[in-house]
Amino acid sequence: MTTNERPVGERHNPVMLRRTLDLLAPALAEPGATVVDCTLGLGGHSEALLSPFPSARLIGLDRDPAALALARERLVPFGDRATLVHAVYDELPRVLRRLEVPRVQGVLFDLGVSSLQLDEAERGFAYAQDAPLDMRMDQTTGISAADVLNTYAPGELVRILRAYGEEKQAKRIVEAVVKEREQEPFSNSARLVQVIRDALPQAAKRTGGNPAKRTFQALRIEVNGELAVLERALPAALDALAVGGRMVVLAYHSLEDRLAKQLFTAGSRNTAPPGLPVVPEQYQPRLRLLTRGAEVPGDEEIAENRRAAPARLRAVQRIREAR
Repeated sequence: MTTNERPVGERHNPVMLRRTLDLLAPALAEPGATVVDCTLGLGGHSEALLSPFPSARLIGLDRDPAALALARERLVPFGDRATLVHAVYDELPRVLRRLEVPRVQGVLFDLGVSSLQLDEAERGFAYAQDAPLDMRMDQTTGISAADVLNTYAPGELVRILRAYGEEKQAKRIVEAVVKEREQEPFSNSARLVQVIRDALPQAAKRTGGNPAKRTFQALRIEVNGELAVLERALPAALDALAVGGRMVVLAYHSLEDRLAKQLFTAGSRNTAPPGLPVVPEQYQPRLRLLTRGAEVPGDEEIAENRRAAPARLRAVQRIREAR
């Protein structure tokens, strides 16, 4: 049986599932609670969120039509308690308006690449398999990774690799890419991986895993506009939370985690001018941190699911309306 033929529940191990459920459970136990899974994927987290709360309603968003189809199949037992929408997560306010849902009690972001996208070689996300350089989470729209490699100016490619991949050898890699694309445009991942390997000094190849990892991450973020989308989505999701509602963010690289950390930290502080003997209510924090720093998966989970290794979990509770 191939990866694509396995039942959907066997193709996806939700990361830090137990901890995610523990953090969201108090909000979902409220009568008629609504939780939004902003990154539905194959529906593993959503299934686990709906199962113990028979009155809870789920709104699941995903930009990938293939993932939506599989998640819909998985969530059939929950009937109309699960509403699945083809949307990018920064479209959450529009989705909630259309569904006439003013506030929600829970929000989950499980960021990064889904198991479906990694396991299907033709999507081009995995540098360990030769495949077309696509990397679009929604293959119905937008430019591919090959388009980025073949058409972007060298300076822009360097910026992307440094900003999104935190690649110290960005200039060296881009020089090699530009030289190669002048001979023949890039189309497949194996050639790019080889160009990166050949461009790097030996010392840079000895640490940090596959030397193409950071370049592939940078291209994926650029193709899907991930950080720009997340910068809009996180504040919008917090605004949608009812008082008492909870939000969990699972990030898989430092750039995503930093955005969540900054937003949560700012919301958990008072905004009063310095020197006030008593802080008026309008300056009080609107968020309560539910995690101390970023929590990470345990050794046992990482041993069972290596994709969990880079995960960083943060959670907050809405404790006050905004000013």
